[in-house]
Amino acid sequence: MLELIRQLLGTQLRFLAFQPVRPDLRRQRRAWLAYVLVVTWLVGIGRYWDHPRAELWQYAGLGSLAYIGLLSLFVYLLVLPLRPARWSYPIVLVFVGLTSLPALLYAIPVERFTSLETAQQLNVAFLGVVATWRVALYVHFLRNAAALSWPATIVACLLPLCVIVVSLLALNLEHVVFQIMAGIRDEDRSANDDAYAVVFLLSMLATLCFPFVLAAYL
Repeated sequence: MLELIRQLLGTQLRFLAFQPVRPDLRRQRRAWLAYVLVVTWLVGIGRYWDHPRAELWQYAGLGSLAYIGLLSLFVYLLVLPLRPARWSYPIVLVFVGLTSLPALLYAIPVERFTSLETAQQLNVAFLGVVATWRVALYVHFLRNAAALSWPATIVACLLPLCVIVVSLLALNLEHVVFQIMAGIRDEDRSANDDAYAVVFLLSMLATLCFPFVLAAYL
């Protein structure tokens, strides 16, 4: 058991370091699925453990579990017409789960030991680090595991990103209180406001890019 855990953790770290990995899903499928689900669940709990406006299902980490299941299905179906190598839903689910660990940065309660302005800046930095890391891992996965060409990789990367960014804006999972014309009131300000503003700007860019990316995909 300890050897299996050591193997799972070693593969996780090599994956995050962009080293080639190939989890043995034939013999260890249950172990890998259990590992990525547990890690994603714990990261989901860590993300909202000190959030004053989070819902009960977010405190329980259930949102993260639903997220990787739906995102994995979306990526699997999206990339399937591009004829990737070694492509299956369990493989995509394990990959998405392996990208969960960097989000532990969100569990750092920076607003508890810094000013609100500093906490907002740090949360934007965390968002940038985690998002960039995950996108780079996704590109690496498409190029090496799925063996897609660069044009196919670019399209398969940009299309889900456009959908994800717009969805995050619409869902407002950080519960930022924003009123049209009035903006954010002082009493409603939080450490996540700047990060949400970045998501808003990215969603506007994604909306403009989406028709062109979709045309390239089709």
